[in-house]
Amino acid sequence: MDLLNALVAILNFVVIPAAAYGAQLALGALGVTLIYGILRFSNFAHGDTMAFGTAIVILLTWWLQSMGVSFGPLPTALLALPLGIALTVVLALLTDRWVYRHYRRVKAAPIVVVMASVGVMFVMNGLTRLLIGVGEIQFADGARFVVSVPQFRAWTGLDEGLALRTTQVITLVVAALAVWALFRFLNRTRAGKAMRAYADNEDLALLSGIDPDRVVRLTWIIAIALAVTAGTLYGLDKSFKAFNYFQILLPIFAAAIVGGLGNPMGAIAGGFLIAFSEVALTYPWKKIAEYLGFEPTGLLQMLGTEYKLAISFVILIVVLLVRPTGLFRGKAY
Repeated sequence: MDLLNALVAILNFVVIPAAAYGAQLALGALGVTLIYGILRFSNFAHGDTMAFGTAIVILLTWWLQSMGVSFGPLPTALLALPLGIALTVVLALLTDRWVYRHYRRVKAAPIVVVMASVGVMFVMNGLTRLLIGVGEIQFADGARFVVSVPQFRAWTGLDEGLALRTTQVITLVVAALAVWALFRFLNRTRAGKAMRAYADNEDLALLSGIDPDRVVRLTWIIAIALAVTAGTLYGLDKSFKAFNYFQILLPIFAAAIVGGLGNPMGAIAGGFLIAFSEVALTYPWKKIAEYLGFEPTGLLQMLGTEYKLAISFVILIVVLLVRPTGLFRGKAY
């Protein structure tokens, strides 16, 4: 019985939260790796683009709620998400036209484009704060739990309870569908194959008649769709605060680089690796040890929760030193 209690506690406090967080990081890292692999620069504005898109989704959610529209047991934000993506895509395409297209035409060094993205990052950050403010916002509605702690205890008779939130299930399902759709698009459609060809060899792709402007537009559309979806799922699962999306940029980049920058499969693996590392290393394992028959004198917590970002940073540095191309052999950073 104690072994089952220990297993439930691990699921409740480590596996389920890390899986949901990993799915959110994976979606964000996919956007980063697509932009790097196809447009050939590291987009430091990605986190604040997630924040801006999520802010749009929240405003649309409030508007739908004021009109009496709901999505039953599911969050109303899921209804607002497609329009939020569309509006953010428009802003991203305008930004590309006004900023990044010039650097592509003059074939500027990648570091120049990266610094331009830093400028875009600050602009996006300011727009988001003006649009929705700097406070913490809870915008999840509908059913809160798929399984609650009292229900689980009543069903199983165990001392330890398990809580499975609706937002966690939605995160995993939506992320799985998004990844499936992305890989199907890249591998089965003519436009997706053109994007892959452009990423592998730009000159040969141009000689083959591939329209570079169309590839660029598709890249931005897909990357923004992934970013806004990831940002909305992150906000539903936790809460929305503009500065949090600036902070999440480090784990997202760590996930993309650890998996292999430019490799979509590596971005997914890197997202879950970073998430499980952060959660497992900052969780106090004392309760688990007690269920297993040990009597620890401390919490068995390797690091406090305030060091989560430090874990991402350390993993990132180690991978860059030991294997710069990442676990799945992406492009060297």
